[in-house]
Amino acid sequence: MRPRLPSQRVSLFPENRPRVRPSSGRELATRLLVVRHGESEWNAIGRWQGQADPPLNVGGQLQAAEAALRLGTFDAIWASDLQRASLTADIIAKSIGIGPVVLDPRLRETHVGPWQGLTHDEVNADWPGFLHTHQRPDGFEPYDDAAARMIAAFLDIAEASPGGEVLVISHGGVIRAVRRMLGVNDERIPNMSGSWFDVRGATVSAGAVVHLADAAPSGRAL
Repeated sequence: MRPRLPSQRVSLFPENRPRVRPSSGRELATRLLVVRHGESEWNAIGRWQGQADPPLNVGGQLQAAEAALRLGTFDAIWASDLQRASLTADIIAKSIGIGPVVLDPRLRETHVGPWQGLTHDEVNADWPGFLHTHQRPDGFEPYDDAAARMIAAFLDIAEASPGGEVLVISHGGVIRAVRRMLGVNDERIPNMSGSWFDVRGATVSAGAVVHLADAAPSGRAL
């Protein structure tokens, strides 16, 4: 369940946080399992969420409970402060006996600007061709910016649990953005799926994608 990590690595020192000393190779590695939340009400109807705050639906709550049965123990649990992530984390924390859940807004989904709340059909009507050519409108948070704030959070999580294993409940779009920044395979992240990351000093590595619930991707929107 806890696969070894590949060797793709990147060192980042985000401008908005204190610098971490360069890695000497002797720091303890902290492993993060960063998982997308359970299905939300907007996932189920295919609306772009971004940093809007729709709740989990009943199916999403059941997915979180199912995932908890597949998880071992962790030293800590962190989550985005958006309720679809924080409730997922609460359900898992109570089931596996860890907590309290630490909320961090840097773990939020990518802000999707004017697409927030729209379906794919509505986006295609008002921005024809954008989705097909992977364009994004003004006001859509750049993916590299979203990845940088996530990695800044990863570094702080690792400092709080040196040498430990931490469960992080976040969002599919930003998990993919981090994996792209780290140069690993970009694949879809269904609800209650995620990726391992290894943090050693100021260096972050991306590991394997894992699936914690038997669920197909629900919608294509962030």
